[in-house]
Amino acid sequence: MTSRLVVIGGDAAGMSAASQARKRRPASDLEIVAFERGQHVSYSACGIPYLVAGDVTDPDALVARHPAEFLKLDIDVRLSSEVVAIDLDRRSVVFRSAAGSGASARESVLGFDQLVIATGGVPTRPDVPGSLSVGIHGVQTLEDGIRLLGYLDRHQPRRAVVVGGGYIGLEMAEAMLRHGLDVTLVDAAEQPMRTLDPDMGGLIADALRAEGVTLRLGERLEGFASTAGRVTAVHTSGGEIPADLVILGLGSRPNSDLARAAGIAVGETGGVRTDRRMRTADEGVWAAGDCVETLHLVSLRPVAIALGTHANKQGRAAGINIGGGYATFPGVVGTAVSKLCGTEVARTGLSTAEAAAAGFAAYSVTTESTTRAGYYPGARKIKTKIIAERTTGRLLGAQIVGEEGAAKRIDALAVALWHGMTVEEMTSLDLSYAPPFAPVWDPVLIAARKAAEALGSFS
Repeated sequence: MTSRLVVIGGDAAGMSAASQARKRRPASDLEIVAFERGQHVSYSACGIPYLVAGDVTDPDALVARHPAEFLKLDIDVRLSSEVVAIDLDRRSVVFRSAAGSGASARESVLGFDQLVIATGGVPTRPDVPGSLSVGIHGVQTLEDGIRLLGYLDRHQPRRAVVVGGGYIGLEMAEAMLRHGLDVTLVDAAEQPMRTLDPDMGGLIADALRAEGVTLRLGERLEGFASTAGRVTAVHTSGGEIPADLVILGLGSRPNSDLARAAGIAVGETGGVRTDRRMRTADEGVWAAGDCVETLHLVSLRPVAIALGTHANKQGRAAGINIGGGYATFPGVVGTAVSKLCGTEVARTGLSTAEAAAAGFAAYSVTTESTTRAGYYPGARKIKTKIIAERTTGRLLGAQIVGEEGAAKRIDALAVALWHGMTVEEMTSLDLSYAPPFAPVWDPVLIAARKAAEALGSFS
């Protein structure tokens, strides 16, 4: 007898789950229906800033697989269809399709045997006067990116204000510079990239200013001014900033409201609780992607980190298990990377403040080096920071700010962190060397060696 898998959310986590389940169970055994409230499925949200900047010229290039391709796999993808309720007792979902909108839209019901909740994240929208003005854009979905490009083309704005100094804020600031706009970045924190230590975040502030971005740090957003419904200025605790365009980069929270309303357990981070196999506590109900919370493998605390890497792995694990296999998602160490024009930034593990909050007695060292042998053409600056435990020398976190060739070195540090290495052990890592790629002592090894030397001063 055929059973039915319903997937709520058609991006990385949801469609990975659907695809992996289909690989292991044919349509005669498992019917798969995926609901997506937007117009696209299985696309790279991380590529949206580069679409807006012009590095990617066709929105379709960000789509990994179209609905027609899923149909060939006997996966029924329903676009513009939003699930509005989950009924665990009746084993069904209530959904609205594109046939109607608003409170009067006709609702339909579909039963399920297995359910994957992959509802993603909810972007933070400021609850301030004027926040619904035309010209204020978020950049969470592919539709958002296409809409923003259309606005730039139609209205030819001259002044952009980016609200939020995280990864999206940096990437969108660069995109606006590429369009020739005057760019101001506003953040309530005293530094951009608050997931970095202040000294490393200060380097990002310097890089922003060098590119011509005006920084308004330590200023709270208070509202927006508009004329005829279109934004004309941003009001902060530091005064008014003229704006023809506003881009919000204030982060997101797990979109767990649907699960919570159904009685599915939600953790302290706001994300849906699952085990390592991505199962919720309710039989036959799974969750994956930005809507879930996971374990930070260094702090051993629950975290909700919205990244496509995690979403794909979690969805894959859920799909394999639904298909009858066995897979787990053990947790994360918080590795991330981004860039602003010629400046690259990366981090993994815990910052100094996060290490202290997790109860570690930590210390840090910072080193400067070059991305290639100093005499080789194209050698660029790189600053590497290591955070380690005072008593053991165990690596707790790392941060990198530098120029071309710097940021991806974070991967070696992430692997060391994943395996619980000490800084002393890291000094013997057999990393590759050739003048076009690294100095004879790679920046990672230089930082590890300095951290190991500093450890002796605490004994």
